[in-house]
Amino acid sequence: MAAWAVVSACTALVKNYTGLVTVRFILGVAEAPYYPGALYLLSLFYTRKEIATRLSVLYSGNIFATSFSGLIAEATFSTLDRVHGIAGWRWLFIIEGSLTFAVAIVGLWLLPDFPLTTRWLTPDERQLAHDRIERDTAGIEPNKGSRAGFAQAVRDPRLYLFCLMQNLHLSACSFNNFFPTVIGSLGFNRTITLVLTCPPYLVSGAAGVIVGISSGKFNERTWHITGSMGLALVGFIISCATMNVAARYVSCFMFASGAYAVNSCILGWVSATLGQTNEKKAVSLSIVNVVANASYIYTAYLYLKSDGPKYLTAMSSNAAFAFGTIVCAWGMRGWLIKTNKKLAASDSQSDNGVRYAY
Repeated sequence: MAAWAVVSACTALVKNYTGLVTVRFILGVAEAPYYPGALYLLSLFYTRKEIATRLSVLYSGNIFATSFSGLIAEATFSTLDRVHGIAGWRWLFIIEGSLTFAVAIVGLWLLPDFPLTTRWLTPDERQLAHDRIERDTAGIEPNKGSRAGFAQAVRDPRLYLFCLMQNLHLSACSFNNFFPTVIGSLGFNRTITLVLTCPPYLVSGAAGVIVGISSGKFNERTWHITGSMGLALVGFIISCATMNVAARYVSCFMFASGAYAVNSCILGWVSATLGQTNEKKAVSLSIVNVVANASYIYTAYLYLKSDGPKYLTAMSSNAAFAFGTIVCAWGMRGWLIKTNKKLAASDSQSDNGVRYAY
C-alpha cells in the first residue's frame, strides 16, 4: 500500500504520455495485491456468516470514495490549480498519495497477521480466532504449502464458475468508470453532473452493507445475488428504454445499488467454498479477482461517444451481464446442493459436519 501511494504521488511528476503510461503500469502492479490481500486477511478471521458484512463494509469504502471523487477533484482544481506553479491535477495525485502513505504506516502496526501469530491478541484469543474458522470450514484439510494450494485451486472446477460469475458481475459494473458520462447524458452542466453522481453511490454503498448483513445472517447467497442483480437488470432496461430525465436518474440508483450489492456475496461465497486450506483460499481469491478485473479491458469499448446519450450498447450489455451473473449463481447453488448430498452420504472421518452454504 505504501508503494502504491508513492507511485500514485509520482504521477504528479509525469511530463508526457509515455511517462503517464509507465507510471500507471507500475501503479497497477503495486495496487493489484491490495484487494485480494484484504479479502484473504478478512477471511482468516471471520466465519461464513460474518464475512459478507465485513466485505460489504470494505467495498462500501471504495463506493463512497468514488461518490466524492468528482467533487474532491473539482474542489482541488478550483482552489489549488497553479498554486506554487503546480497544476490542479498534479496536486490531486500529491494529496491522494500522501494520505494513502500515512494510512499505510498506521496499517503496518494495526493490521493483524494469521490468527495464531497476531501480536496484539492474547494466546487464548489467538487460539479462539483459529479454532472458530476451522469449525466453520467445509471439507477442511491440513495446509500443504503454496504450490499445493495453487494446485488445489486450479484443479477445483468450481473456481472457474466463480471466475465467470464475478467477471460478469464486474462487467455489469462497467458503468463505474463512466458514471459521470452516464449522468451527463441527463443534460446538466459539469458541476450539477458531479453533484448528481453522489446520491446513487451513497445509496448503493448503504444497500451493499444491508445486503451483506442479510446474506450473513441467513447464511444465504443465491437469492441475495438474484434479487440484487435483478434490480440492476431492471435499472439497465429502463435506461435503455427511455430518455425521461427522472426515470433515467432513478435507474441509476437501481443499477448502481443492485450491481454493487452482490460483490460481498460472491467473494464471501468464494472464500467459504474454496477455503479448504489457507493457500487454496488465497490463490482462489486472487484468481477470481484477476479474471474479474479483466472485464475492464473490454467494457471500456462499450461506451462509445457515438452511442450517447442513451449508450444503448453499454446498457443492454450490462443487462445481459447481470442476467448471466444470476444464471451462474443458480448453477453454483445446484452444484453445491449435490456436493452437500454426497458429503452427507459419505462416512469420511475427515468430514467435520460442516456443509457448503448457497
